[in-house]
Amino acid sequence: MPETYTMEECIVIKIAVASEKGMVTGHFGHCENFEIFNSDNGKITGTETVPNPGHKPGFLPNFLNDMGVNVIISGGMGGGAIDIFNQHKIEVIVGAEGSSESAAKSYLEGKLKSTGSVCHDHMHENECKN
Repeated sequence: MPETYTMEECIVIKIAVASEKGMVTGHFGHCENFEIFNSDNGKITGTETVPNPGHKPGFLPNFLNDMGVNVIISGGMGGGAIDIFNQHKIEVIVGAEGSSESAAKSYLEGKLKSTGSVCHDHMHENECKN
């Protein structure tokens, strides 16, 4: 697990939510977009939508790291992606549901916790839920 951040380090946080039509997707790598929420002092200060550039092993965690993301939120995610995010000290929240914006706000409020939902077979997206 990545180290936790102190409040001084987390005044500005960039949260990526794997989404489709504004909702958290069941599987990180197969999302339509990443909704990127910039926050300052616990409040969302801006958003942008970044299309998923493609699902290739190991690519997306590095892509989001290069964008400066601090937190990734998804319904489910494979163990390899989680490992790469952890190497970059990016917090991984899996098991999320609902709207992307609500998930980001819940995270900032300290109400969204990871369920540890790890996908073991990319052919069966429904395994990725809780």
